[in-house]
Amino acid sequence: MTDFGAIDALLAGAKKEVPLPSAEERRTLREELNLSRAQLAQALGVSPSTVGGWESGRDPSGEVREKYAYFLEAARTKLAAEAAEEASAEDSASSESDSQDDAPADAGQAEDSGDDDVAVLAAPQPCVLCGEPARHQVAGFPQHLDPAECGSSESVKAAETAEKTEPAQPQSEPGVRVVPVGRRLQAADTPDLIGTAVAAVLAEHSGDVESATKALVKRAIPDAMALLDHSRMGGRYDVVAHPWMPDVLRKQSSRGADQIWEARPKWSRSELPAGKHEITALDVNGAYLSALKTHLPLGQLEHSTGNHHDRRRAGIHLITPPDWEHDAYLPNPIGSRDEPGPLWVTESTLRLLLRVSGPKYGLCDPPEIHESWTSGATEGLLEKFRIALKDARDRAIADNDDVTLEYVKAMYSKFVSTMGESNYNRELYRTDWMHLIRSQAFANLWWKAHRAYDEGLMVVRAMGTDELHVIGDWRAVFAEGRGVTEVKVKDVYTVGTG
Repeated sequence: MTDFGAIDALLAGAKKEVPLPSAEERRTLREELNLSRAQLAQALGVSPSTVGGWESGRDPSGEVREKYAYFLEAARTKLAAEAAEEASAEDSASSESDSQDDAPADAGQAEDSGDDDVAVLAAPQPCVLCGEPARHQVAGFPQHLDPAECGSSESVKAAETAEKTEPAQPQSEPGVRVVPVGRRLQAADTPDLIGTAVAAVLAEHSGDVESATKALVKRAIPDAMALLDHSRMGGRYDVVAHPWMPDVLRKQSSRGADQIWEARPKWSRSELPAGKHEITALDVNGAYLSALKTHLPLGQLEHSTGNHHDRRRAGIHLITPPDWEHDAYLPNPIGSRDEPGPLWVTESTLRLLLRVSGPKYGLCDPPEIHESWTSGATEGLLEKFRIALKDARDRAIADNDDVTLEYVKAMYSKFVSTMGESNYNRELYRTDWMHLIRSQAFANLWWKAHRAYDEGLMVVRAMGTDELHVIGDWRAVFAEGRGVTEVKVKDVYTVGTG
């Protein structure tokens, strides 16, 4: 018999999820109350990046959704009450506010603020990080100097650090505090989070290397994000962890892929000279680790059209690639692709094509750019993070510490693979970064193939991010070892007859 009592209890406990306003209104309500993401996150018991995700379109669930809905409704009520009070006082203050409007005449010019990297804009321009109007620019990019004005969790962290450690700074205009930027906001050296984690887990598993390694690899993603947070403290540029993404960066189906072509090489030389040849398969060390040094967009991507490339920006581009006439001895820079016509490529691939088509190499015509999604960019965004991982890897190799080595490998490989549409990393949602870093790894391999060819070696194969097969004295070209700038032998085999 059916348990009608259990069904009644189930129905009694069931309820619809609390409705939430749009993502844009969520952010507006928080910002109108001058609350940072960090402050709201602390009250709700989540991370600032999680709040950023909610404000970019993701929805919370369960108990935290009810708490978030309660905050948003209370924020609406509070702002409505404050608006009513301000309306009654507006008439008497209007004449005074009109007299304070003293904007410079040249709206398109920026005034010098006394800092080599910071300038005051005569007219507000969209912030490269959050898109809201900003009155300053940093190293040529419009950007909020006061983190409280910018919708980014890392800005909030930097502001809190500055308030605790720095004296008050001179103000550039009434009501705006100039927050130290870049070299003036220096955090203490990053603690050895990797060494501390390894020691703790080894102790927890009583020195059992295999169990400790499994445990460390399992926690590689959150530990990598913690290391990233520490390495970004005091950084010159802020990032948007959960920006809106164009459709070309979204999966076409639950199991499908998006429209970005990563230029993965899968190339083999069509034929070899007659005779017997010894081929060495070289393994490129730390391919994704090296690829963390690439031009990454900071803020939300913006659309543009036309055959023009701005080297101060980065993103994805719809291009018609040039013809490649050197496939007999060098792989195509766009990888192995059979379909003709335009395709979406990353900044890394575009810069490779522009370089090899330039006057120094002249290997092909320049690609034709049709449209782009880009944002202001920097090549050093992840540099401290990369160096921390590289140093830990080098120490592990020198000490024959396989536990740390496997842990570090998992940190950078999983960091790259889970920053897209993944359920394993909720802190960072940058599908564009994932494609950029991967294609930078492929571009790095292409340059190694070109170097081998340029130095007189015969390039036989180039595969993925780390496999290069050559004929000749490769040790005269590449340093052998386990470092990220070195290569090691994967295999040696013979082909042909002699």
